[in-house]
Formats: sequence, C-alpha cells, structure tokens
Amino acid sequence: MGIKNQQKKSKLAKAGRRTKWAPVWAVLKKYGIGKRVHPSAMTHHRRSWRRTKLHVKPRKQRKSHFG
Repeated sequence: MGIKNQQKKSKLAKAGRRTKWAPVWAVLKKYGIGKRVHPSAMTHHRRSWRRTKLHVKPRKQRKSHFG
C-alpha cells in the first residue's frame, strides 16, 4: 500500500522547503560583507508550526460503496 495522503504530504514538503533560511552566500551577495543581516530576512514565506497553518486538505476521493 502506498502513502495515505500523498498529495497532502507533497504540498507540506514543498512548503517546508520554502520556509528555510537563505544561504549565507546569498545574504552576503545581496547586502554586502559589512552588513550583519539574518538569513531569514531574505525568506519571503515565514511560517511556524505553532502560529500559522497551511490548511492543506487531502484530495476528495470517490466513495467506494457507490459502485
């Protein structure tokens, strides 16, 4: 048997990758060596598992007992 909610799991995985901080070399390239900026300043999609949720629902499936 495969993954139960594969579509939901893939959406959550993609959103998890989008919330990662920017790499250090990208921060240095954008702001310069003299600026001390946190790598999260370049990340647009900031989300915490406590504060905000994605509200991703699994795809609707046809009822098996309808035939």
